[in-house]
Amino acid sequence: MADEIPSSKSHYVYILSCADGTLYTGYTTELIRRLAAHNEGKGAKYTRGRGPVELLYWEEGADRSWGLKREESIKRLTRKKKEELIGGASE
Repeated sequence: MADEIPSSKSHYVYILSCADGTLYTGYTTELIRRLAAHNEGKGAKYTRGRGPVELLYWEEGADRSWGLKREESIKRLTRKKKEELIGGASE
């Protein structure tokens, strides 16, 4: 999936797998930079100490408003539903 990560600046919602087996959902405008920040321990407070992280899923949207709303809706999903979303991305 790493070779598919867009390098352009846009609006992205993403799901990471942390080293402790938990999932993290976030929003960014620069996906590659944000993933690097998470792996350097400079990302979200939640992912610090839970690295390395792996990008499992991402979506691109129209604007910041979309991104924040989509991030919140994914965060409200159960783990099972998140795993279904991630699995559906590869089909």
